[in-house]
Amino acid sequence: MRKRTLGQGLEVSAIGLGCMGMSAAFGPAMDRQEAIKLIRAAVDRGVTFFDTAEVYGPYANEELVGEALKPVREQVVIATKFGFNIEGGEGFARQPLSKPDHIRTVVEGSLKRLQTDYIDLYYQHRVDPDTPMEDVAGAIKDLVNQGKVRHFGMSEAGAQSIRRAHAVHPVTALQSEYSLWFREPENQIIPLLEELGIGLVPFAPLGKGFLTGTVSVEQSFGSDDFRSRQPRFSAENRRANQVFVDAINMVAKKKKATAAQIALAWLLAQKPWIAPIPGTTKLHRVEENIAAAEIVLDADDLRSIDAALAGVEMAGDRYPPENKAMAGR
Repeated sequence: MRKRTLGQGLEVSAIGLGCMGMSAAFGPAMDRQEAIKLIRAAVDRGVTFFDTAEVYGPYANEELVGEALKPVREQVVIATKFGFNIEGGEGFARQPLSKPDHIRTVVEGSLKRLQTDYIDLYYQHRVDPDTPMEDVAGAIKDLVNQGKVRHFGMSEAGAQSIRRAHAVHPVTALQSEYSLWFREPENQIIPLLEELGIGLVPFAPLGKGFLTGTVSVEQSFGSDDFRSRQPRFSAENRRANQVFVDAINMVAKKKKATAAQIALAWLLAQKPWIAPIPGTTKLHRVEENIAAAEIVLDADDLRSIDAALAGVEMAGDRYPPENKAMAGR
């Protein structure tokens, strides 16, 4: 597996593994032993970058990742997240909470569940409007000095929040949604990350499955699949968003690759400090995604995709109104 370097010299596999869907959000949780086997199989194939969060489950995903990676702890980079009031609601409707005392408390829980004495990359999951960013970064700086955290990350944060945090303690990576159908980070965020030397970790790099071309207009989602509540996954919007899949398939045919591989290769082609974290529950998808790191899109490939999508915007909001906090700031 090729490697990439985020901010502060943190080296990770070019393609990581987002573990959320093994425990939550996309339907029933995987069988625990099957999920452990999947994570360990990813390690065997060169993946060194694994993403989880206390809110996934909640708690269950960290426990899963911790057990799966314990035998290879020194060989991998584990990223997890704080920043929600876990006990104050359900699902992604929970409110942001990043007060320093809260951070100092919840990091202990994450360390225990992950069966480790340090967290490689600790993200603030969402900006807390009620806590000054300087206080958040200061709390993380203390944890770094104590050896409990090695790198500070942020998720879905806006430019001002990133600058304020970075001034207190260097931010290693920003995790935000970025893909061929959601390119908003290109406006302000990516230039800022380049200026400050911060890596980008795109979540939902395959559009929560849509950009793979395997999600049909007729497909229905269960109530335990949060796509059932996302406006962009309505049948009408899926029909409108098919233009993205068509553009990807055009290049996939030329490259003799899958749509998923082209969508990931496109991200890797944007900047050398971008490392996407596609999630899956299937080993053949892990292998498919890993192979994307070997696909090189040349200037003509990139131009053809841009030309096909010129003036096109994703139909439908990313989150329903009740999950407004998830959109970040």
